[in-house]
Amino acid sequence: MIIHVDQPVVEVHDLTVTYERRPVLWDIDFTLPGGILAGIIGPNGAGKTTLIKAAMDLVVPGSGFVRLFGKSLKEVRSKVSYVPQRRTVDWDFPASVYDVILMGTYPSLGLFRYPRKAEKELALDALRKVELEDFKNRQISQLSGGQQQRVFLARALTQNADLFFMDEPFAGVDAATEKTIIKVLQELTSHGKTVVVVHHDLQSVAKYFDWTIMIHSRLIASGPTSQVFTPELVEKTYGGKLDLLTEVAHLLQTEKLPPRED
Repeated sequence: MIIHVDQPVVEVHDLTVTYERRPVLWDIDFTLPGGILAGIIGPNGAGKTTLIKAAMDLVVPGSGFVRLFGKSLKEVRSKVSYVPQRRTVDWDFPASVYDVILMGTYPSLGLFRYPRKAEKELALDALRKVELEDFKNRQISQLSGGQQQRVFLARALTQNADLFFMDEPFAGVDAATEKTIIKVLQELTSHGKTVVVVHHDLQSVAKYFDWTIMIHSRLIASGPTSQVFTPELVEKTYGGKLDLLTEVAHLLQTEKLPPRED
């Protein structure tokens, strides 16, 4: 892992977002260094998805701002990749796995240019990384949920970005797919890329993430996972409503939780 601390890759300052006059995020303020795999955790409705949508200019803040590489998203758009939740996508679109992955190269091509050999090789390499070579010509509607998520990841890889935002990439996938995804994400950060993931499974937080952002409308904590992923902060994040979650965090810290079976 290569952590770059000279200049924050992500800077969130006094961010407030409201839906129908109801605050979803309130006065969020933190920075993220480069070269890390960061997880955003919190209960349902805590604003996790809204946070990365604000970073991607998909929602308009009531106040505050998000800076990426010290600039607005518009200025660094080519360096940023976004993977939304799988369930928000119409998977009946008539396209093959390879075609969807190749689409990730389109922003760099410009108008009236077609993918060249370099872009096609990039797409094939992404296919191999997510272990979907045998599904290259399969229609995306014929894939399982886990396979569709791998397609999403491969498409993001072809963009050759430096910063990746991913909204629950592990949701609803099988253990083999989860293992493949985390392997790819860790490889990205090993090359200095920064990956920010909305996550819901507390059992894997300590194992997967270098950095953890804990929110419940407001920021509860942001820092190295070893420092902030504690039973006390987990309980504070989830409002003290779910005793089981606190126990899970405690078991993780003491390494008594059995590993997930493949």
